[in-house]
Amino acid sequence: MGSSQGKRMSETDISSKTRRPLALAAVMLAMFMAAIEATIVSTAMPAIVGDLGGFSLYSWVFSAYLLMNAVTVLIYGKLSDLFGRKPILTFGIIVFLIGSFLCGIAPSMEWMIFFRFIQGFGAGAVMPIASTIVGDMYTKEERAKIQGYLSSVWGISAVLGPALGGILVEYVSWRYVFWINIPIGIICIIVLSLYLHEGIEKKKHDIDFIGAGLLFISVSALMIILVEGGVHLPWTSIPIILLSLLFLITLACFIFQERRAAEPMMPFSIWKERSIFIANIASLTTGVMLIGISSFLPAFVQGVMERSPIVAGFTLTTMSIGWPIAATIAGRLLLTIGYRMTSLIGGVALILGSVVFVILSPANGPVWAAFGSFLIGIGMGLTTTAFIVSIQSTVSWQVRGVATASNMFMRNLGSTIGAALLGGILNSTLQSYINSKGLSKDLSIDSTNILLDEERRSALSAPMKAVLQEGLTLSLHYVYWGVLTFAIVSLFFIFFLPKGEKEPSN
Repeated sequence: MGSSQGKRMSETDISSKTRRPLALAAVMLAMFMAAIEATIVSTAMPAIVGDLGGFSLYSWVFSAYLLMNAVTVLIYGKLSDLFGRKPILTFGIIVFLIGSFLCGIAPSMEWMIFFRFIQGFGAGAVMPIASTIVGDMYTKEERAKIQGYLSSVWGISAVLGPALGGILVEYVSWRYVFWINIPIGIICIIVLSLYLHEGIEKKKHDIDFIGAGLLFISVSALMIILVEGGVHLPWTSIPIILLSLLFLITLACFIFQERRAAEPMMPFSIWKERSIFIANIASLTTGVMLIGISSFLPAFVQGVMERSPIVAGFTLTTMSIGWPIAATIAGRLLLTIGYRMTSLIGGVALILGSVVFVILSPANGPVWAAFGSFLIGIGMGLTTTAFIVSIQSTVSWQVRGVATASNMFMRNLGSTIGAALLGGILNSTLQSYINSKGLSKDLSIDSTNILLDEERRSALSAPMKAVLQEGLTLSLHYVYWGVLTFAIVSLFFIFFLPKGEKEPSN
């Protein structure tokens, strides 16, 4: 074990001055900040929309954050390979905190979306680099076991996030769900600066800014197509056609740029590894599923089931409880039955959870919705843990940052596409339902805001209320059919994971 550890320290460039337990504590704190952000904002979204208005922009609050997260995650991963993990992670946290403060003072939904761009720009560094640091400090065997510690972060945030979000919304203000990040981030930066030390060789690097710019334009164009297509812009309209061309051209240019760049933002060589390729494609589909549940479930529980924000938060809490439980179990399963079998079990759990949501109705109540969330959490915990440990065990230190980031990029991209695609399905189905009832002059998509405010909801006439609730139920039913479809596709890809394991080449 001693010689293995010596080789490990040389490979990772982690200084002997690093105090692993305290550095791990800082990493867990950073992950906690990102984890609680995911649950607390989803819980508060109905209140935010009820206050600021603009239900048709609902999915953009998530899309703006996820877009910047998806675009920057690869850049941060590559920069961490070049300049070290600590300075890049610290920068990301600082930008994330600035965005969090601004979100808390947002005067309108449009400003909220803009500030979420800033928050997402910083968030792109947190999860991938935190996970990469763990990959640097621990061996493959230790890494599988350390998942128990890391997953406890999700367990704590699962309990605190939705509950705290619900309490702040009901008794203080939704603005504090963003400001709560600030003290957490400051503590994290202090602990990182004191206890994580790296020995990075200083030399000039050629950063692939052109590739980053092309990717940003390409993904942005795709997201606008999916969000606005069929709602505010007809699918055959000139803007949609031009955006489609822009997406295809910039995507082709991005691939060309990455093949010729001296230090590409996305080295395609890592995609030649079968385990990385399959894990990344499967993560794209699970990202779509994740956002489909976490974004829209609170609106259903509050608007249709007419429950409080705290109850709505509870239905998401179970997902974040199932996730760390499964991640802890996965850490042990990886060493006994391997990556492929662990991922397959997770894929089955994702399908079972999706089926629960497909058959979900207002009469089932929030407990049934919570059960579906729990199954999704089990599936996510098993698959994501297997994917990350597999990838980090396949590559060397020099590309571990971008390899880890590539997996999170694909999941974030899936969530970005999912928020846009599923949000588009929700909006277009709801608008069609309102039109079919001949109430398009009296109601619109934005009228759904009324369902999320208890006072205004109770003031609605019975027919109007019924149309809005039935329309929202039908729309979400189509959304959950989409989630189930992606769960099936995910399991299909997992079947192609290699049965054996490959050690990294130095």
